[in-house]
Amino acid sequence: MDSADIREWREHNVVDEKGKKIGTLESVYVDTATDEPSFGTLNVGLPTRRRLVFVPLTGAVLGPGYVKVAFPKALVKNAPAIDTDGVLAAEQEQAVFAHYQLAYVPGAGGERRLARR
Repeated sequence: MDSADIREWREHNVVDEKGKKIGTLESVYVDTATDEPSFGTLNVGLPTRRRLVFVPLTGAVLGPGYVKVAFPKALVKNAPAIDTDGVLAAEQEQAVFAHYQLAYVPGAGGERRLARR
């Protein structure tokens, strides 16, 4: 993915590896060690029960108006979530990585791995 255009990704549809729409990209979280896009939050759910779920952006493909992620829709929809106006708490970071079976290593001084951009 071209991180230079990160501001333009917001509001893009996010689709799974089969092209099925999962939700709309609300924000991008970067890896604090590299400043590269790491996770995105997707706006999903019914209008009265919206939430933001996390999905890794590793291996994602940016297309015209969409971001295709390398994970199935069902896995993403069941990912850790925050309220639409919520913030990911530091103690929740490890669960986000674990949901996708990704290694979680905090910074050398215990710093957070994810920062919202």
